[in-house]
Amino acid sequence: MRLPARLLQRRPDTHKGSFGHIFILAGSARFSGAATLAAEAAMRAGAGLVTLGIPEDLNYAVIKIKPKEVMTLPLPQTNDIGLGSAGLPKIKEFVKRIDVIAIGPGLGRNKSTQSLIRKLITGIHQPMVIDADGLGALVGYLKILLGGTRSPGHQVTRILTPHPGEMARLLGISVKAVQARRKEIARKFAKDYQVTLALKGHNTIVADAAGNLYINKTGNPGMATAGSGDVLTGIIAAFLGQGLDGFSAAKYGAYLHGLSGDLAAKEKTQISLIASDIIAKIPEAIKKCS
Repeated sequence: MRLPARLLQRRPDTHKGSFGHIFILAGSARFSGAATLAAEAAMRAGAGLVTLGIPEDLNYAVIKIKPKEVMTLPLPQTNDIGLGSAGLPKIKEFVKRIDVIAIGPGLGRNKSTQSLIRKLITGIHQPMVIDADGLGALVGYLKILLGGTRSPGHQVTRILTPHPGEMARLLGISVKAVQARRKEIARKFAKDYQVTLALKGHNTIVADAAGNLYINKTGNPGMATAGSGDVLTGIIAAFLGQGLDGFSAAKYGAYLHGLSGDLAAKEKTQISLIASDIIAKIPEAIKKCS
């Protein structure tokens, strides 16, 4: 598959602002690595700027492990060092200068964190990728996804990236039921909640509210490893920031993520594959799609 021309062809007079400022709300005391994986993947997938919104006590630790090019925004935190609702005003002010938001990797399930996520989903109108603990905050609150219109007939772009277990929790059904009707469930969910859905797993399915459907054929079992989903979140956010619509960002993101994983598995083996290996192969995968 060839990537869209707008990702591959850059005008000589462009600047870093031309390729999107991605704001990734991620990380907690136990899961700081999720934030850095998503951020590095976004940079490798072409984002012009990436800022990590992280709990303030994590800032020094994250600075030591994040890519040098990634900025941080320390935010008010909960007692267990996760993002807290007190950070909402600072976040709302900061997002005025960014293009895409990614919410979820490693945020944890503190009640204050989950409340913050829901307030952001309902109160922010930039394109948004929701993954991991961002999805967990939607369990029992799916109707808030329908409140994101900027103007009549203009729906806010939201991309949800659940694995089968997260999809099952969102719908209140079993994982077995999800896996038995993946295509049907993806299509219905996308239409019912006016989102783009990337239902991860073997042959990731991408569906949107307009009825578009894509079944991805890249990827391998070695990618079933910690942090792989955070990498996908970063890639999709980067593609949104470079101007792709929601369905295209999720479709090409899933393809590139899987291809990068296939290239990494050839070198590292499926058994030894880790999420950082996927990121390392993004440039080679992009070359193959050019």
